[in-house]
Amino acid sequence: MGTWVLLLPLLFAAAAQAQGTVCSVNKTSLTVKENTNPEEPLLDIYVPEGQQVTLAPSSTLFAFRIQGNQLFLNVTPDYEANTMLLAHLECKSGEAVVTQLKVFVSVLDVNDNPPRFPYETKVWEVPEDTRVNTTVISETELEAQDQDKDDVLFYTLQEVTLGASSFFSLVGVNRPALRLDQSLDLERWPNMTFRLLARDTQEETTEPSHTATATLVLEVQPVDLRPPWFLPCSYSDAFVCIHAQYRGAVPTGHRLPGPLILHPGPVYAVDGDWGIGQPIKYSIISGNEDSTFSISADSGNLTMTKSIPNAKTFLLVVKGEQADNARYSVTQVTVEARNANGSMPHFTQSLYRGTVGLGSGVGVVIKDAADPSQPLRIRAQDPEFPDLNSAIMYRIINNSDFRMEGEVVLTAASLEHAGVFYAEVEANNTVTSGTAATVVEIQVSEQEPSPTGTSETTRTEGRPDGGQAGDRHFSEAEMAVLGGVLGAALLLALITLAVLVYKHYGHRLICSSGRVLEPQPQGFDNQAFLNDSDDANWAPAPSPSASHAQPAPPEPEPPEPAPPSPETPRRVPEAPATAADGGSPAAVRSILTKERRPEGGYKAVWFGEDIGAEADVVVLNTPASEAGGAGDSGSEGSGDEAADAQDAPGTDSIHF
Repeated sequence: MGTWVLLLPLLFAAAAQAQGTVCSVNKTSLTVKENTNPEEPLLDIYVPEGQQVTLAPSSTLFAFRIQGNQLFLNVTPDYEANTMLLAHLECKSGEAVVTQLKVFVSVLDVNDNPPRFPYETKVWEVPEDTRVNTTVISETELEAQDQDKDDVLFYTLQEVTLGASSFFSLVGVNRPALRLDQSLDLERWPNMTFRLLARDTQEETTEPSHTATATLVLEVQPVDLRPPWFLPCSYSDAFVCIHAQYRGAVPTGHRLPGPLILHPGPVYAVDGDWGIGQPIKYSIISGNEDSTFSISADSGNLTMTKSIPNAKTFLLVVKGEQADNARYSVTQVTVEARNANGSMPHFTQSLYRGTVGLGSGVGVVIKDAADPSQPLRIRAQDPEFPDLNSAIMYRIINNSDFRMEGEVVLTAASLEHAGVFYAEVEANNTVTSGTAATVVEIQVSEQEPSPTGTSETTRTEGRPDGGQAGDRHFSEAEMAVLGGVLGAALLLALITLAVLVYKHYGHRLICSSGRVLEPQPQGFDNQAFLNDSDDANWAPAPSPSASHAQPAPPEPEPPEPAPPSPETPRRVPEAPATAADGGSPAAVRSILTKERRPEGGYKAVWFGEDIGAEADVVVLNTPASEAGGAGDSGSEGSGDEAADAQDAPGTDSIHF
């Protein structure tokens, strides 16, 4: 009897199921896209009369609800949070569980998350000597993360620094490892910036599509690759310098107290790896006979230790070595000892022009106004020393704001006022005590002088010559166009000048076509004939004469007289005649006179009493041989001049 009591509920349940009296659903597996919240029920639940359905505790928490006899999704599904949701249904009759059902809901992944980089900016140091095709930054250090697990990311490297894409690239479109494609150039490309873009779709137009960006900064680190460079380089690029060769001259029999002045400049070297900038130590390794010269280990200044009795040439080999002893270079210094006879120095220019920025402190180099990329160099010449005379010392004698250091002008005080300043430079030959003087015009302007050529290579700036990071290299086509334009402008200027000359001086040219040219007085500065061909790389081109440069004008000066008109006589400089008769008083006579003297045997330039009078070259009592020679010179002057000549019988007159 007890056994039947236990089996009765089971029999009733089997009978009810057979008769459709238990809970049921039409499907137990569903799919739903993430980020969707369907308003419709997921499914209907058949619940027999007298029973009720509930969610068992094992169901996904808060994911479902039962409303009536329908199952609803209660949350917005998120694939990244749950990929599968479970609804555990229990049908009860009273407290007894009649039926249990499990409904599985699969969440489908949707591209709803953008990729993300674990960094915003990554700065990476790359040695300058890194080999081409080297992977500079690995894939794991650069890749982005995407929470959409099925997404495949596509990468693009975009240059921010113009031209940087020629140096680096990505290993693959799905592999963001950074690879070096070209040898690095620290001087021109010290750092490069890129933008790394990650996209979760292959095509940009695909919807939905998400992107992320990060910044990559590649800093090129200097490596000790190059030896010291002796400046100025006669040729240089980012890797090679053809070193300067120095030369100078000293007088025999004298020991000069100061550093020798050399061409094209003082012995000076810098670390070829300017990003490292190791100090340079100098020494003489050969050619220094009898220890005649010494060199400063720190500055490179070459000095004499004793006088040189006879004329000879020293070929000194100078070594410049890095302070860390890692690398060194050598160059040659040629010093020629010459016999000095006491010639006087002289300047090739009466006025030099320089420029410097307002507010410059002490020790700033004055730049050449004609080429602000170069220092202004003031050099006196000695006829006995065509190249350079190290015995000549320079100083400024009337302006305490500036001083000389060798041939270079430096500031001696802070420049707080803009304007044009003048200084007198004296050159003193310490051996012969001969002196010469010239004037320097210095324009102190509010703007720094803008360089127009190669970078400055002086002791004040320790950077290799030809190492401008921002220099632009022009193409042959651009230079050809520029040359054509300049050539056309020059041709037009020459034509205009020829027309003006013919218009104003044509009659003079016609009148004097048969006249013998006379030597002109000295004292003019003609830049075109200065011998500065050897100074191309170190010393700047000499400052232009007053007719060429365009600095700020100095204080007003009295106006110069207008050029003479064709009717105004030209003055002839007074000069003593050469004694022809053994120094007798009658043989030495002035050729300038205001009277027509009847004495014979000499020629004279006769001036009228008033300013408007004409000047005649008068030959008094000319021997027949001279008269005949004069007649062969051809006809000179106009008919009026011939009429004037008749006023002086027995004389030949030439009018100016």
